[in-house]
Amino acid sequence: MTPALRTIQFSMLSLKDLADTIAAKLQEHLFVGAELHGKRKKGDLCPCKILKVLEDSTVKTKYEEVKDSGKLKKKKVEAEEAEATKKEDYHQKEEPIKYPIDDLLVQPETDDPVFTVRPLPSRDFNVPMDGVGDLLMVWDFLSSFSKLLHLWPFSLEDFENAICRKGSNVNLIVETHSSLIQLLKSEKDECFSAVQKRTRALKITLSNWTDYLCDFLEIINIGDLSTHITTIKRGHYGLLDAQVKVGILRELVNQVLETDIAREKLAGYVEERQVLLSMKRGEALEEGRKKREEKEWLKAKSVDNGATNGHGVDSTENNQPVLSNGNHIGQNGQIAKNKGEAFSTRPNHASNNSRRLEIESKKTGKKKNMGVESQAEKGIDLTKKEALLLLRDGKIAASTWSIKERRRAYFERELEKRILHTNPLGKDRDYNRYWWFKRDGRVFVESSDSKLWGYYCCKEEIDALMGSLNPKGERERALQKQVEKFYSRICLELQKRSKDLATKIALEEAVHRRSTRVRALPRENPANAFLNYVNRWKED
Repeated sequence: MTPALRTIQFSMLSLKDLADTIAAKLQEHLFVGAELHGKRKKGDLCPCKILKVLEDSTVKTKYEEVKDSGKLKKKKVEAEEAEATKKEDYHQKEEPIKYPIDDLLVQPETDDPVFTVRPLPSRDFNVPMDGVGDLLMVWDFLSSFSKLLHLWPFSLEDFENAICRKGSNVNLIVETHSSLIQLLKSEKDECFSAVQKRTRALKITLSNWTDYLCDFLEIINIGDLSTHITTIKRGHYGLLDAQVKVGILRELVNQVLETDIAREKLAGYVEERQVLLSMKRGEALEEGRKKREEKEWLKAKSVDNGATNGHGVDSTENNQPVLSNGNHIGQNGQIAKNKGEAFSTRPNHASNNSRRLEIESKKTGKKKNMGVESQAEKGIDLTKKEALLLLRDGKIAASTWSIKERRRAYFERELEKRILHTNPLGKDRDYNRYWWFKRDGRVFVESSDSKLWGYYCCKEEIDALMGSLNPKGERERALQKQVEKFYSRICLELQKRSKDLATKIALEEAVHRRSTRVRALPRENPANAFLNYVNRWKED
């Protein structure tokens, strides 16, 4: 420190030059107390310490030093011990890891629970693996917007089997294409502006739907799909690969999403969801406010019973306690604001809906929202499925159903009706995405690169999946919460699916036994149930 400060004191050099000068001087001129290694006459090195500068000159400096000093070795050992102790203390004082952290950084620890082995998802799809994602997207859209398309809903299995059918006039496929093309046609979309000049029947039928489909493929002019126009014109649509059929439907869906009709529908869903969410928040705030006032009333009552004043409770001329916020408490346990407005401490939520709905309708300024609001008045009636959900795990008995639980079920049901798009449940450690489509029941697994798909189809697999997730990781903790949130519903849908599958197998066995005696019709086979599809919502 001393020789460095001597150089710095009166120096006019720049900071960089000054630092270089000090470094060079300290290397060339040692100072008292410096510890270093010196070379013996024999050539070997030994630890040394400068005790005194004997002669300081610009040419050569002499020093008095101690070689092989035991004062040196002891200090070295002490320094090493001190450093080790410092490191040990640092590790001891190091704060524990605050979970959750990134899943890839999570390391096994002794306090970890026993994780189950994650089950391998089934991969027995009929369509090629690289077409599964588009198949699910198209089916989910058709199911979500079935009323807009005037298309009676159908199961994912029926849709997949119909796509893979080597037939040109499968009714489910015809009605699906017709409903999408009809919406584009009625919208006078620019895709079909050129088609208007051609001679086409106004109504899309079983005999001309492929003509409209070819017009559509010519207009969008996508190379991979346009090459199949000739095959379709010849009446051999059924011979196309399943992946090509799914690709055509994907493009039709994309075009429909660009129409004004679809955008208005989505905008309406957004507004209705905002009203529902606002009502839900309002009821939650109302519930919280009433609980706080009830708690305050009970506190005031206990103080009043103790014949004490001045703790937030005063006496009025009518011997009614007054809360610290100025609200009056009546004899029957009611709280009145401004001595005039009274309400029960345990209100019926539905009784206050009319006033709240009126406020919400004024805010939105949309008359169509009144339909949502009027339904909210009747929202305390439970559907059969919601009743089963409230009875999950046997923890909630029918006799204990409260208006709060009924209202919660109502809001969840109405919000799901107006869902804008399906989001994944979450991701696991390796970024695989998990999807649950409420109309199918299965939990689908998409690999991180979207090239591989699988699914879980029974409760035992869902339980094993839950047991394999590590909540110390950010992604798996979020996924675990979402699966827990929908666990009862997922199991309910899977149970229903298992029963339907058992019935289907029993029917297939019955058909097989019958076929040994009498030739059964193809439509009687449950695997060909899609052949019996009828669009009950078809426009005239």
